[in-house]
Amino acid sequence: MKIKLEELKNRILNGGGINREEALEISEAPLEELCAAANEIREKLNGNKIDVCTILNGKSGFCPEDCKYCAQAGRHKTNIEHYPLMTVDAIVKDGLRNAAAPGVDRFSVVTSGLRLTDREVDVLCEAYSKIHEQSDIQLCTSNGLLNYEQFLRLKKAGVTRIHNNLETSRRFFPQICTTHTYDDKIRTIQAAKKAGMEICSGGIIGIGEEFFDRVDLALDLRKLGVASIPVNVLMPIPGTPLENRPVLKEDEIRRTIAVVRLINPKANIRLAGGRNSMKDCGRLALLSGANASITGDMLTTSGNQIKDDMKLFTEAGFRVKDKVLAGSAK
Repeated sequence: MKIKLEELKNRILNGGGINREEALEISEAPLEELCAAANEIREKLNGNKIDVCTILNGKSGFCPEDCKYCAQAGRHKTNIEHYPLMTVDAIVKDGLRNAAAPGVDRFSVVTSGLRLTDREVDVLCEAYSKIHEQSDIQLCTSNGLLNYEQFLRLKKAGVTRIHNNLETSRRFFPQICTTHTYDDKIRTIQAAKKAGMEICSGGIIGIGEEFFDRVDLALDLRKLGVASIPVNVLMPIPGTPLENRPVLKEDEIRRTIAVVRLINPKANIRLAGGRNSMKDCGRLALLSGANASITGDMLTTSGNQIKDDMKLFTEAGFRVKDKVLAGSAK
């Protein structure tokens, strides 16, 4: 290789960055060496604290969008539960339950559809305000293409971070969604940043994209100054256009996470949907540069028990919610 991994690692540790050509070249390095370098960068620049979040499927189905991987798209024939935005009391109950769970840092309400109405945002703001008043859990939200004024209202209610995945590269995005655009998502992220919110944005891999699409996505996320980058792995859902896609091998998932870490050395790289497709629920992925995770159930699929995840995280050498627990990365 033209680029030596050790030299590139040291450059990043000293505050430098890598470009697209370097990222693509280094992605072909021996897997264990690449993952070890990414993990060292994570440990030295971010420490051993793992950022753990839970999500609530606050509004399910009825979505007019056509994202090919999604069970909630109305035009796909999937067997999911459909319901409108949950009540304030129901959201608060779930939020406080998660706030009390050991090791959980964040709670987010995720809603289906392109965006929420102002009335629905009112409901969310009331719920978030009550959770904020009664707990110290950090609040995030994922509600589609909201506008600047709506983000300001959510911030006033105690929300500090918004989630809006770019999903994939600009090149490949039209292959997975035609009802909104890559630029629609970027404008939403920019509106949230203008409102003073942190950004959680990542993508989904294994949807038919090339590895360079993942690199291009990671570079765009770096340009946008994203604080948290979820890496979702496609779990093909019957009834969606991607139902017959093969599930990615764990080595490829780890390689992707490592390269995303090299490109975004100080971001939280978050294991998200599809973590259960990996051995030991992603333990090796945690040692490939990741330092954050969703725990509990996903949106339309089951996830892990929170207590089991906390054991996994601490045994991999991470600190959970600022409390050092037993465990090592050996």
